[in-house]
Amino acid sequence: MSAPDLSIDAASDFLKAAGLHIDEATPDRVTGHIDLGPQHHTPWGVVHGGVYLTAVESAASIGASLAVADRGLIAVGVHNGTDFLRGAYDGRADVVAVPLYQGNTQQLWEVTITRASDGKALSQGKLRLQNVAPRAKV
Repeated sequence: MSAPDLSIDAASDFLKAAGLHIDEATPDRVTGHIDLGPQHHTPWGVVHGGVYLTAVESAASIGASLAVADRGLIAVGVHNGTDFLRGAYDGRADVVAVPLYQGNTQQLWEVTITRASDGKALSQGKLRLQNVAPRAKV
């Protein structure tokens, strides 16, 4: 299985809107960043929690899928528990995903999102994933 293009330019419209840029991706660690701004805001002017939830799901899925690629598998999220710790309005947010468990059928990854300017946590999530065969392209 060939490695997918993880650049923001190759992302779906949904993922482009969420804005996660992947900086490093291995089976044991995924790092990235989001340049937060008005495009991520709720009607009240704060970053929407769905931006963080999407970053957790995306970063962990990338690393987990890389971890099982040698077996011809991908990893899909089956439970996303993301906590929103403090509000943000703009600026760079750093994303770091690491595995807590990588088994034959399931994986558990932890993702921390911090404000780049001071390192304070904005959000933290855990994603449980199932290792599955990819769907045949039609």
